[in-house]
Amino acid sequence: MARVAQQQPKEKAFAPEYQGALGALSVNSSLTEVLARGVEELRAAEAAGSPREMARCGLAVAEACRRLGRVAEADAAWKASYRAARSAEDAGAMAWALWSGGTLARQRGSLALAYRLLGLAAELGERGGDVVVRGYSLAGLAETGRIQGDYQAVGELHEQLLAEARRRGEARHTVWALEGIAQMHRNTGSYDRALALFEEAAETAGLADDRRGRAWALRGIADVVSVRDGDVERALALLAEGETLCREMDLSSALAYNHKMRANVRYRAGLYAEARDDYAQALAEFREMDEPRGTALSRLGLAKSLARLGRNPAETVVELAELRRTLDRIGLRHARDMVDRATAELGVGPLPDETRRIEEAATR
Repeated sequence: MARVAQQQPKEKAFAPEYQGALGALSVNSSLTEVLARGVEELRAAEAAGSPREMARCGLAVAEACRRLGRVAEADAAWKASYRAARSAEDAGAMAWALWSGGTLARQRGSLALAYRLLGLAAELGERGGDVVVRGYSLAGLAETGRIQGDYQAVGELHEQLLAEARRRGEARHTVWALEGIAQMHRNTGSYDRALALFEEAAETAGLADDRRGRAWALRGIADVVSVRDGDVERALALLAEGETLCREMDLSSALAYNHKMRANVRYRAGLYAEARDDYAQALAEFREMDEPRGTALSRLGLAKSLARLGRNPAETVVELAELRRTLDRIGLRHARDMVDRATAELGVGPLPDETRRIEEAATR
């Protein structure tokens, strides 16, 4: 992946998904505040008979619900926002609603639906001349490919979106792209490059007052210093700072991923009992918000911790085989490979489904 020349953002981060009567809300506004204001303004728009305003206020409601883990409410809200936008013949608002729906679909593990909705959102954004929603939708497509492990297909798109965000001085989008590229480098073993990008993302987010972006960047830094340097103390301190930011904004999903990373750090350090407790906490949080990717990854960490603490190997095999099938179904190739590595690490393989595939291949 080519390196793009660095350029600091020109402005503070802003939240383009907060529109209409909610346009003054900050990117750092508490999600409970956003939801309360969004519902209030949505009711006012409904009373006034303004479908355009209903669409824009409904978008904020959908996004607040999604980030709070209230997925059923988020699903209803983005669809209502889309219907209102279509009634108003507002292509930009329709695109934003589809972006929200596609992002929710990815969060719920429905990756094919995410691709479809985000692709439609990008097309509508381009047709309506809204470069921001087009960029966010393309970013959503890139992120969906990235979490599947399809780095070759989306690496160039990440770089393109980073260049566009820097050119327009969009701090929040710059931070997102830096973190995505950093994660791909981290997952392919380029730890030095990953750390440099995560640190740039954290600095950029700090200068732009983007607390959400900084919380995610701190998580990335903690991961790399843990896996590369074995620096448990620094990693846990970074995660503690990130947790504070997540709690200030009610970032339920980011907080759960923070807790899972804390478990990862402790597991790598051989602190298996503490890791077990942290994975169990993250698992409960992901299950509460119906987040299948986080749920599966937390189950994997918990299974590894329990195995290290003396769990019956047969039980570990059953758990890992089920997890592999789950991740295959979702389409998360990188996470599925993590299950294979865990099987080898714990010395409990081959898994039943893997044995069946080998036997089938031998008879062809």
